[in-house]
Amino acid sequence: MVEIAHEAGIPPGVFNLIHGVGEVVGAALVTHEDIDRIGFTGSVDTARLIGQAAAKTITPVSFELGGKSPFIVFADADLNTVAQNIAGQYLNAGQLCIAGTRILVEKSISNDLLERVRKYATAIRVGDPRKAETQMGPLIHPEAFQRVSNFVERALADGAQALWGGKKHEFGELYYQPTMLTNVRQDMEIVQREVFGPVLTWQIFTDENELIEMANGTKYGLAAMLFTRNEEHARRISDKLVAGTVWVNCLYVRDLASPFGAVGILA
Repeated sequence: MVEIAHEAGIPPGVFNLIHGVGEVVGAALVTHEDIDRIGFTGSVDTARLIGQAAAKTITPVSFELGGKSPFIVFADADLNTVAQNIAGQYLNAGQLCIAGTRILVEKSISNDLLERVRKYATAIRVGDPRKAETQMGPLIHPEAFQRVSNFVERALADGAQALWGGKKHEFGELYYQPTMLTNVRQDMEIVQREVFGPVLTWQIFTDENELIEMANGTKYGLAAMLFTRNEEHARRISDKLVAGTVWVNCLYVRDLASPFGAVGILA
């Protein structure tokens, strides 16, 4: 990207890329008095450290943190389109803050939709991300892989059930299988905390009140996806969702020139 910027005529020194780990390079940047503004995309815990450091120089900050977004499906939705979009949440090996990782499905269509999702999810081509045919690559680091693996192991020990996946993928060391967990409770860690890997949870709702309670039942409020063919229904539910962005019958449609953020305790 820096090379493209230079080729486009942006003068040297205007746009700089500095490689390094957060504890060294990040710390030097956020505490430097010549920095006019800090933008950070990452975890809540790291954002707290950056905010504390930036406070010493009163440097403005913009945070885009984690998410645990609900992916809501009503019985009148186009189930085949929905199934493809749910499988699409494994994009980037799940390393996407706005991914709809909590699948909330109306009870009457749960079994039908689940089999459709299974068809697409289990057909995902895992492999070398440099190859055009690859649909899902590795996790970014051994620590990231271990974090994802530990999340799933704790969830299974706590009573969750893996509908598919749930372990290391045979392709390589940093590859984790596309995973769907069910039999999860709202208070379980796997429902409440961001995994940042190819791990989704499957929950069923029977009425609107139960749905809203589940959808808003985490400390995150980054995004939400809602699939229904009823426009009035979509408007009513959207108004009740605690999320910075709500997509209806689509996802990841946004203008990066406009503000993007969250609401909630971990906004």
